[in-house]
Amino acid sequence: MLDFTSALYLGLHHESRALAPWECLSSGRPAALGEPEESAEVARALARLAGAPRALLSPSTLHLFFDVFGALAPGAGVLLWDEGSYPVARWALERAAARGVPARGFAHHRPEALQRQLQQAAGGRALVLVDGFCAGCGRAAPLARYLELLRPCGGLLVLDDTQALGVWGTPRAGSAYGAGGGGSLRRAGVGGPQVLWCASLAKAFGVPLAVAAGSEACLAQMEERGETRVHCSPPSLAVLRAAQRALALNAARGEALRARLARRVRELRARLAEAGLRASGGLFPVQRLALPDAVDPAALEGRLRRRGVRAVLQRGRCGPRRSVSLLLTARHTRSELEAGAAALAEALDGAQGTRKQAEVRDGEMVPARRRAAGSAAAGIRGWAAR
Repeated sequence: MLDFTSALYLGLHHESRALAPWECLSSGRPAALGEPEESAEVARALARLAGAPRALLSPSTLHLFFDVFGALAPGAGVLLWDEGSYPVARWALERAAARGVPARGFAHHRPEALQRQLQQAAGGRALVLVDGFCAGCGRAAPLARYLELLRPCGGLLVLDDTQALGVWGTPRAGSAYGAGGGGSLRRAGVGGPQVLWCASLAKAFGVPLAVAAGSEACLAQMEERGETRVHCSPPSLAVLRAAQRALALNAARGEALRARLARRVRELRARLAEAGLRASGGLFPVQRLALPDAVDPAALEGRLRRRGVRAVLQRGRCGPRRSVSLLLTARHTRSELEAGAAALAEALDGAQGTRKQAEVRDGEMVPARRRAAGSAAAGIRGWAAR
């Protein structure tokens, strides 16, 4: 199978034999009673990468955001979230809202919508949840504008930067993604105590570990009030060893891996264009296919699978309700991209016109007549040219 479903964007795999040894996975103590020395080392390295004063580790983003909102929400006047935010962070926010903190959403990537919500807030500090980069629509959040709105009222931007970490970095001439892989704050050139930067290393860096980086005041509150730190174990030594390796590889080979990844994205987009297709996402390694209305995304994904290609049937929080996406990593080869694009063209020939409607006839659901259509390939090329 050709696999276009992995979010290990830099292609980092951490085999056990590649990691420094460990004597035991866990000490049996919760994080509040003590963490391995390696935790502090990894946290310092991640804080430097993101450009923040300090960082705190957590086993997963679910643990992390439970502590973020559990610790910070009680003193907030309102919780606001971008309606395109990733669900895991929103689960934690909803838990805080269930404890009595007012919570409302605002339109995806719309600073004016956030401004209206801030104006309606009846005092108190606003905590605002956004994703640094949206893989659904392929756009970066307007972070500088959000921060302009939050500074006068003392609000805090809680930034989920999981997609961007390891991919985007400080802008540099000749670099497609920028340098360093430090994420959205580095890319936008913003930061400060109004931002709590949060991310998982499970995508580009290939490590199931979460981190929050920000001001000493925010992290001190999380340490003091974070419930998962009291009731859950810290990240295991195996995970910390993998994080050390990922950070070392990023320092030594990260720029080369990002350059290779950018080449692969460009090559795929070129193959798609040759077939008359478009994809959103720009150079980001999640390429969401722009499909005409006559193509059912679920049918297309099934046809690809039967042709030996695994793709993601994506349910977007913005844009089309469902679509098919191809996820690229630095491990993909040019021949794999060519084979994937060829399989996609074949699958589209059979998928055009398979979107069905149904009507009730004598108590039974009967598929409606399909649209008359010519060659799928010709139809798709004509649609893409419009």
